[in-house]
Parts: sequence; C-alpha cells; structure tokens
Amino acid sequence: MEGFADLLVRPKSNIECSIILKTCYICNILLTVSAGKTNLTGSATPNGGVILSTSLLTKPDIELDLKNKEASSPVGIPLENFRNKVLELSNNKLYYPADPTSRNDAFVGGTLSTNASGFVPGQKGSTRYWVKEIEFLLPNGDLVEIKRGQYISDNGFFTLEYDSNSIQLPIPTYNRPKIKNASGLYSDKNGTIDLVDLIIGSEGILGMISSCQLGLAINPKSKLELFISLNSESEAIDFHDFLNNHLNQDLSQITAMEYFGYNSQNYMNHKEFLFSNENDVGIYLQIPIFNKSMDSKIEEWIQIFQSFNSNIDLDKIIVLNDPNNWKKFFEARHSIPDNALTKTQRLGGVSIITDTIVPKHNFRIYLEKVHERLNKSKIEYLLFGHLGDCHLHFHLIPNNKQEKESLEIYDYLIDLSSKLDGVYSAEHGTGKRKRNDFKKCYGVKAVEMVKKLKNTIDPNNYLNRGNLISYN
Repeated sequence: MEGFADLLVRPKSNIECSIILKTCYICNILLTVSAGKTNLTGSATPNGGVILSTSLLTKPDIELDLKNKEASSPVGIPLENFRNKVLELSNNKLYYPADPTSRNDAFVGGTLSTNASGFVPGQKGSTRYWVKEIEFLLPNGDLVEIKRGQYISDNGFFTLEYDSNSIQLPIPTYNRPKIKNASGLYSDKNGTIDLVDLIIGSEGILGMISSCQLGLAINPKSKLELFISLNSESEAIDFHDFLNNHLNQDLSQITAMEYFGYNSQNYMNHKEFLFSNENDVGIYLQIPIFNKSMDSKIEEWIQIFQSFNSNIDLDKIIVLNDPNNWKKFFEARHSIPDNALTKTQRLGGVSIITDTIVPKHNFRIYLEKVHERLNKSKIEYLLFGHLGDCHLHFHLIPNNKQEKESLEIYDYLIDLSSKLDGVYSAEHGTGKRKRNDFKKCYGVKAVEMVKKLKNTIDPNNYLNRGNLISYN
C-alpha cells in the first residue's frame, strides 16, 4: 500500500509521546504510530499527517522479576532483543514464549498492538496471554497504568478512572470465535472482558502502549526437533487429531507443529534431505525437554508415532538437533515463501497469501473445498503453516492474466472460513487492507460497535485512522 505523511517524529519518552498525542488530538491532525514496519495489512501506512516512530522508545532498560516470572520492557526494541535479554538476566531459567517469524524485526510495541503469535499452538502462542500490565496513552495524551484484573467490564462497559477523570467505554459484544484469532477487537457476547485484552490486538485505534510487563515461562533444558514425512494431507490431519487427544487437548505442551503440504516441496531448497517421495507432506515438531534425557525423549516420541500408526516408516523421521541438519531444515523452511514470491514476480502476477482459520471440527472440510476451488481455477498454489492451530496459509501464484480470478478465490476463502465458524485473520490482523473482511466476517453491527467505542475515546478518529474500520 502506498502512504504519505507531512511530518516524522521520534519521541524518546512518555512525556514526549503525550505532548505529540495531545497536540494532534486538540488540533485534529492525523497521527499514525509506526514500529518495526513488519505488518502485512497496512496498519502502519499513513494517509497524511504525522508519523510517530517508536524507534527511540528504548528506555527504561528491561528488568526481570524472577519470583513472579515477569519482565518489564520498553516498546521500541525488537522482540528478539527482549527475548534474548530475558534469557541473559535469568541465566537461561526463563524465556518469553511468543515468537512470531518476524521477531528479529518486529518491535515489542508492534507485537502488542497486533497480538502477534508464534509457533506455540494454542492461546499460549499469542502475545495477549502473556501481558500482565501496560502503560497506555489515551488518544488525548493522558497516561494510565492498567494491570490485568484491574478493569473488568460490567454490562458491556468499562469505567476507566484515573487522576480526577472518568471515562465510560462501551465494549464490542459481537460473537468472536474462540480460536487463534487476530481479527478485530477482542469481544465477548456477554459483555465481560479484561481491559488489557481489549487493548492488546486493537491495532492502535484506542491509544498507544508505551511500556509493558510480560509474563515468562520456565525455559526447558533442551528441545527435541523432529521432522516427519507422511503420505498425505489426510494422514497429517489424522496425526494432528491423534496428538491432540494424546496430549489431553493441550497442544501447547509442544512448542511447534508446522506443516509443509501441497506443492511445498517444489518451492523448497534441500527438499531431498527432508523427503524421499515427491508426493509426501511434512510436519516439523519442537518438543521441550525438562527432566528427561534427549535419548529417552526420542524413544518416547518414536512410541507415540508407532501408536499413531504401527506401520510408520521410522526412516521418515529426521532428528534435526544436529547443527547441519538444523541448518538445512531452516534454509528449506524459509526458502518456500521466498521462492514462491520470486516466481510470482517472474510471472508478472500479484502474490496472495491467506491467513484464514477455522475450528478443528471444520478443518478437513475447509481444506477439501479450497483445494477443489483452486484446482478448478488452474492457478498454481502451495500450502504451509501452523498445523497445531489448524491455521494454514494458501499461497497463490497467479500469472498476470489470473489476478482477477485470484482475488475472487481470496474472497471465496474469506466467506467460506466465516461460514465454517472461522475468521479471515489468525495472526496478521486487519489493518487497512482487510477492513472489508472484518465486515464480512462479523457484520455491519460489529463495525458499528467498533465505531461507537472509537468515537467515545477518539471522537475525531485522528489516531491510526483507517485501521480496522473506515472513516466517514
């Protein structure tokens, strides 16, 4: 998306941020907050006015609370810097689990604004789960400190009291699927949520987070890294269901379950290292080890695979803990979207990657219907993603004559995911690109709910205008 602005500011403190927000609020000047610029939805793309870069909001230093397993952080540092500092300060005893692919470039503040998620399946993989406290600048520049559990909505409203001020905020009550979800504001049909949950993932339309306190987890002694190739997509889904039952419906006991499906091999470097059959699909598993030895953990997982399928070919299981094996797998995994994008550019088409998700009970039928639609179109595509959450990305590779049909297929996928109790965005948010997807998924009433909340806290809609809802 193309954007433009008149001014760039780089504040270094809460006070400077407050002055900027208050000035823009009073003078009705558009203000767009920009962090690491890793967004894929245009949420940091300005449409005039001022850009507030958070790149100098790097103080105070990260502080660790070992007893409560928490760490404070400024918002203007890359997430991976925070993660590494936590390991250093805790002597590798604690770590921060949320690990989106862009963690080396995404700022801490950006991950809060988008509720960024990583490879860990389930709710523990998303940022929202780990946020304990935030310092939050309202659109008028006022600073409030918000702790989890401090503000709980009642009958669909928050009463936010600070200093001598009081604001009543209506919350969205549209029905939000309880799955991995980055589509719009957090909501509850009964009107009861925590204010922290509402702010995390709100894409900057309600205010600006200036610092945070994040929960941490015990760092495992080591991790077992496995890659297994299976005969088909259907078998991969069977294995997902089997493992989910084996782990008592808690796949967050493993820290990654990634899938390499239809056509992925053709865009993968080192595919001969991972696959012996060109029609196979692959699953990458990362398993934390706390008290057992590596050898005993390997033996445990061999038994799990054999319990799933007694005839499974053990030669198709690769242990990736060896540095050379890991290097090949890492290069293979990251080569897929790069090679697909290169081919799309060579064909003169527009790359389209979906972010849709449906609940587990509709996962198989969703994939079947999408494959059927794509195969009818003759548009090349591949499939990969986060199998642990039933969240896979269809990557379309159209030529320059197939763009219109590709966009029609994208709309079909959005509609289909909604019909099957899913959403259009599991991890990348709404921003400015997907506002129509939000409306299609949740309906006009949901849009009005968000507008009502936005108008209460930012009546001129000056802050991050265009994210999630259009302005009129």
